Amino acid sequence: MRCLRYVVRKPAFTHFSSCSARYYSTTKTSKPLRILFCGSEEFSAASLKALHEEQIQNPGLIQSIDVLIRPGKPFGRNFKTIREVPLKTTASLLGLKVYERDTFTGWDLPKAKGGPINLIIAVSFGLFVPPRILNSVEYGGLNVHPSLLPEFRGPAPLQYSIMHGLPKTGVTLQTLDPKAFDQGTILAQSLSIPIPNYKTTTYGELRDFLAPKAAEMLIQVLRDRAFVPPLQDVGWYKSTKPIHAYKISAADKEIKWHEWTSVMVDRQYRAVGRLWNNIRVNIVEKKHVLFDNFEVVPKPAIFKEWIHGRKYDEKTGHLLPQKSDEQVRFFVYEAEGNKVMAQMYIEDGEAIILCCGMDRVDCVKVRRMTVGGESSKPAAQVTRQFKGRELWQLIRGARNVGGMSAQPREELTIRKYVSRKEIEAI
Repeated sequence: MRCLRYVVRKPAFTHFSSCSARYYSTTKTSKPLRILFCGSEEFSAASLKALHEEQIQNPGLIQSIDVLIRPGKPFGRNFKTIREVPLKTTASLLGLKVYERDTFTGWDLPKAKGGPINLIIAVSFGLFVPPRILNSVEYGGLNVHPSLLPEFRGPAPLQYSIMHGLPKTGVTLQTLDPKAFDQGTILAQSLSIPIPNYKTTTYGELRDFLAPKAAEMLIQVLRDRAFVPPLQDVGWYKSTKPIHAYKISAADKEIKWHEWTSVMVDRQYRAVGRLWNNIRVNIVEKKHVLFDNFEVVPKPAIFKEWIHGRKYDEKTGHLLPQKSDEQVRFFVYEAEGNKVMAQMYIEDGEAIILCCGMDRVDCVKVRRMTVGGESSKPAAQVTRQFKGRELWQLIRGARNVGGMSAQPREELTIRKYVSRKEIEAI
């Protein structure tokens, strides 16, 4: 099954109904390829396996493959354990020579079997291949990118596809540009590919779905020598304002309860994994808390009762007590700009259901939570250790903030918990 679309001088048209794509062949030739493959994770592993299989089946096309990976990184408590990149295991199992570098500075290309390396292929590598390296190889460099460029240029196209709720995506094969990431000549580009179960798919599922399609595209481009000049740009996808897929950071995993809807929370979780907040366990002490196992759920009736029953003291802005407070609880977390915000929830067995968004109408269920350094526990068990109404007074949030803010309860002025000076410093 071919999901490719690119054009050369003498086209031979074939239609593949299974992926609604067009494919064109070519009569170009090249020397046997001595490839330096640069990669890191599972998406790149599929392409490396396909290259190795093609080398066995077609040694006239691929003479040798060497692999360049980035060094493993320390992780875990005290960062004492090294996490190797998955591609290292794949390359070792295939019997390929592996080099580890975190920079190209001061490094020259290794000598390949049969002569110098003449093609560089980078797939989910993460390092920019400099002009000095690209100009030293006869056929330059290629890159397989899991999006329809120019949409989602950058290191996180799969995550951004999920975060934006796209029902379709695609694969692009481009040359490596000597000046910038994802600005090369497009040599092949799939048509739009429907994402299976796009409303529930995770990063890992989307990666595994596109990886074989990307590998197939790469092999077909090599077979057709589309990398041999003169190059033809066959990119068909147009975007007036393409979104850049920036590298995922810790900030992307911080839940903005007062801004995001339940759908946004769910998408973010499926795209980047466990989400977090810094939660106040008392008036001054905070802990880093991870949320796991999300599900979008209908809004429980008790939330509707609580939301519609809200009344505020006109002078202080304090939320007045109501009967549904017995079930609708809250924890206090630190939002952007050092704001102290209240997040409402109810228990649902060992899980909790939380309101989302500025209007507090959307809900998500969370089944597991982890307080920094501890093991994962049922969410309801974790939230019971947080102080809500015992320490905090809910107040009306500013319109540009959304949700509700919280401040220490006046009557507890800290003879019991902390000093007045500490409270004033919050």
